[in-house]
Amino acid sequence: MQIHIVQQGQSLNGIAQAYSTTVQEIVRTNQIPNPNNLVVGQAIVIPIKGRFYWVRQGDTLYSIGQRFGISPAELARVNNIQISQPLSIGFRLYVPEGRKRSAESNAYIEPRGTSVSPNLEQAAREAAPYLTYLGPFSFQIQRDGTLKEPLLNNFPQIARQNGVTLMMAITNLENDQFSDELGRIVLTNMDIQNKLLSTIVTTAKKYGFRDIHFDMEFLRPQDREAYNQFLRKAKNRFSQEGWLLSTALAPKTSAGQKGRWYEAHDYKAHGQIVDFVVIMTYEWGFSGGPPMAVSPINSVREVLEYAVSEMPSRKIMMGQNLYGYDWTLPFVEGGPFAKAVSPQQAIQLASQHNVPIQYDVEAQAPHFNYRDNNGKEHKVWFEDARSIQAKFNLIKELNLRGISYWKLGLSFPQNWLLLADNFEIEKK
Repeated sequence: MQIHIVQQGQSLNGIAQAYSTTVQEIVRTNQIPNPNNLVVGQAIVIPIKGRFYWVRQGDTLYSIGQRFGISPAELARVNNIQISQPLSIGFRLYVPEGRKRSAESNAYIEPRGTSVSPNLEQAAREAAPYLTYLGPFSFQIQRDGTLKEPLLNNFPQIARQNGVTLMMAITNLENDQFSDELGRIVLTNMDIQNKLLSTIVTTAKKYGFRDIHFDMEFLRPQDREAYNQFLRKAKNRFSQEGWLLSTALAPKTSAGQKGRWYEAHDYKAHGQIVDFVVIMTYEWGFSGGPPMAVSPINSVREVLEYAVSEMPSRKIMMGQNLYGYDWTLPFVEGGPFAKAVSPQQAIQLASQHNVPIQYDVEAQAPHFNYRDNNGKEHKVWFEDARSIQAKFNLIKELNLRGISYWKLGLSFPQNWLLLADNFEIEKK
């Protein structure tokens, strides 16, 4: 795969010719929402094996080979040129794809209301070939140690058909809010705790869950060690069934980080106890906050570099959003929430309002401004092929276990193209 950024005056026909492919193939694989009105700055994934590279000032076969992990001799061979041949600026080289490393991937899926929409089920079917785990969100702990089940519909069947491990995501949610009081009850009342573990075993066997995943948030700081002890107990119980145990962790940058979302999450202990963790490296830009990138690479890196200092890197799944936000300006704290948008919807907005897409190099994230029909100014931050490739590069650099997506249902076809291009996805 190759990422191409649309320049002024370019058309799909010209782009297809440059890469020796077809307009139809580019439109199909990217599901391009604006084929007749491309946006300057729009990222397009070119569906080819390997990539093309246009020689720049100072390039040599050696320097290009170093950049892409291929020998100068192999570059010369596949391009049918002499290894000693000087390279002219603008000369097109073909760079074959390198060897891919293995990785795991997870996606949460959150059915809401009284039924699962066909679109959400279709999103699960389309993503399943690229997933190691699928996590219906969520099984909510009740104060008596029972569980309130999410709508599952055909998710277990979809997982089985695609060799995907069902992840049983269990939360301390009450009335759509994480409850520290519910957490306290479960972590300190042994009778309720034992009932909960027995309920989990019965339920997991019923549906075929093979990873038990605790996403317990906003816990009291004084329950930190109680949570660790609970996880040790759960690990012993679930290991008897041959199941994995995983947890979701808030994005911390130090062991002593203050705040109710952070203090009860002990990175070092989780790294010792569980099989893997999902670190929720997103929501710096959030619906109720000021406009900014949802998962800026510099902030994500800071969290993950701390995480690998506390636990084995191959136990860490990087959290990744599949969405962006559309803020109405000026931002007013406590004012209207930003609207969630898929990458496809963001591109359509830029196309409809004829505005270019900018790219923040520090955050590694695309963004643009537009004015709506009522004269209101908007700011959109979203994800594209460049921003997700930056995350894949970070996974490789830090030797992480893989990636975990929140959440299926908002279309981002380029993500799956690039995921498969970068990694061999493991199936359990």
